[in-house]
Amino acid sequence: MRFGRAWQIVVASLVVGGPALAAAEDIAPQPAALVADQIPAIPQAIVDQTRPYMEYRTASFVDWDPKSRAMLISTRFAETRQLHRVAAPMAQREQLTFASEPVSSARYAPDGSALLFQKDSGGNEIHQIFALQNGQPKLLTDGESRNNLGPWSSSGKLLAFGSNKRTGLYNDIYLMNPAHPESARMLVASTGGGWFPIDFSPDDKQLLVFNYVSVTDNQLYLIDIAQGSLRKLTSSNVPVSYEGLQFAPDGRLWAASDDGSDVKRLGIVNLETSLFEPLVDEKVWDIANFDISQNGRWIAFEVNQAGRSLLKFYDTQNGDIQVVDALPTGVISGVKFAPWGELGLTLNSNRTGIDAYSVNPETLAVTRWTRSETGGLDAADNVAPELVEIESFDGEKMSGFLYRPDPARHKGKRPLIINIHGGPEGQATPRFLGRDNHLVNELGIAIFYPNVRGSTGFGKRFVSLDNGPWQRENSVLDIGAFLDHLRKDRRIDRKRIAVTGGSYGGYMTLAAMLRYGDKLKAGLEIVGISNFVTFLENTQAYRRDLRRSEYGDERNPDQRAKLQEISPLIRASEINIPLMVVTGANDPRVPASEADQIIAAVRANDRPAWHLLAENEGHGFRKKANGDYQFWASLIFWQKYLLDKE
Repeated sequence: MRFGRAWQIVVASLVVGGPALAAAEDIAPQPAALVADQIPAIPQAIVDQTRPYMEYRTASFVDWDPKSRAMLISTRFAETRQLHRVAAPMAQREQLTFASEPVSSARYAPDGSALLFQKDSGGNEIHQIFALQNGQPKLLTDGESRNNLGPWSSSGKLLAFGSNKRTGLYNDIYLMNPAHPESARMLVASTGGGWFPIDFSPDDKQLLVFNYVSVTDNQLYLIDIAQGSLRKLTSSNVPVSYEGLQFAPDGRLWAASDDGSDVKRLGIVNLETSLFEPLVDEKVWDIANFDISQNGRWIAFEVNQAGRSLLKFYDTQNGDIQVVDALPTGVISGVKFAPWGELGLTLNSNRTGIDAYSVNPETLAVTRWTRSETGGLDAADNVAPELVEIESFDGEKMSGFLYRPDPARHKGKRPLIINIHGGPEGQATPRFLGRDNHLVNELGIAIFYPNVRGSTGFGKRFVSLDNGPWQRENSVLDIGAFLDHLRKDRRIDRKRIAVTGGSYGGYMTLAAMLRYGDKLKAGLEIVGISNFVTFLENTQAYRRDLRRSEYGDERNPDQRAKLQEISPLIRASEINIPLMVVTGANDPRVPASEADQIIAAVRANDRPAWHLLAENEGHGFRKKANGDYQFWASLIFWQKYLLDKE
């Protein structure tokens, strides 16, 4: 499938307001919740040509049904992701929830007697917890506060959850019998940070809770449930990070932690001394999520190798480690053992899509449970990314993933989009591109996903290299180093390079446009920060301390001055290449005002600044119709400002 010259003429006519606008039937309908400001109407030709790439689905493993041995997955049949049950590998998906908003997480009771899930409204992240009863959702929380679904007790009689209903700001820790939601009682009243319940001890006498102070400082506490007393397990003088915490059946607490190391190792936290004993060390790579089988023998864990996942099993009986080689190369997530011993997980790979799998720890046999639709296209035809490694301006080593168009189909030097992840404590990984496969496969655009300093997955030293306002722009200099490297690539058109990114990646997009505008053609930022001071003042209050630990404290005069100095809004008059901005009106993280002010400033200098606003979305578009339209609008933007050689 290729775009012909006729389609390009239609696009060119529309972006300059030409005669192609005359026929209404040639224009794609715009979703009612979207406001497209200065964005040309979308030609129906674009919709028709790109349709196969819009119709892909994904299926993510969520949980096991203890009663039927079915797999619970999250997938989309209509506009939003909902819960479905799959009775057996490759069986038909049975939809369980039918909400207009996506379901974000779910958990079966240990005996399968109840299924709980959470969802918000319009992307506002004010989640409510529901029970699925007789096929209908029953609200268990108050409908107004922000709630987070936590673990079931070992007996299955109680649920731990976080809620801000006491103060409207910070998460307190609660217990509830879901069969009687009025039984909810507070266990811990927090005074700040990010408090979450993690796991019950096997005898249900204690609850492990977690306070996320920063990406490198996670504090652990044990609650004596009967007494209501709280005991801290970690020392605030020595910041430590954890990736997964779980009690084994024998009562030992397992964790993946960077305690005493630059990278996370798998080991045991001594509940008496609070000392961490590492048992599995991958040396230069983080051990990420893990799960323990119900008989306590197996621990399945993921090794993060520069973004690629490697799945391994640790045998607690003899210390042996086995590697699962049969999974396709990609990213795994959500690992969880079934009561009968099978391990469920999600595999995300550009050449397979996103689907649910299981692995037998005894035989290492891999079983694919879902094969999601890809609009009639064969995912195996998508390109596999290549790992690009460089040294930055100061000799710091870093890497990223480059998706190159097939050279047999797309001759000569190819245009490039640099796509910067958010967080900033995120990580670019070799994932399924979804709609963006159209850019690579059909338009011949290369896409590069960098991991600049501050990214996770490369140890606690690397993730801290961008902390505070005085180190912040070093990550922007990393983009310059990647730019220099890619501009020397013989298959990249150095005259046609653009930048995009979401959230913190939106800030990086604006900062790169300012610093490297002479090397870039355009920039597209999504729900991004334009001014660190106004962002910190206007992001939801419960998030401010967490973000101050990363970016700096706007209440401190010296830090405030530096935050202003490095904010793109202050230098908006220097943005001299076209900009497109995508915004969610209900965004609790990066308020829509961040987009409004950068658009106004750029337009004041007579520079192009397209704006797409969704009135029913938050921190990114989650509804299919909105996501499709966003892609089509960006496609016109790239056609006009990146692909045209003028």
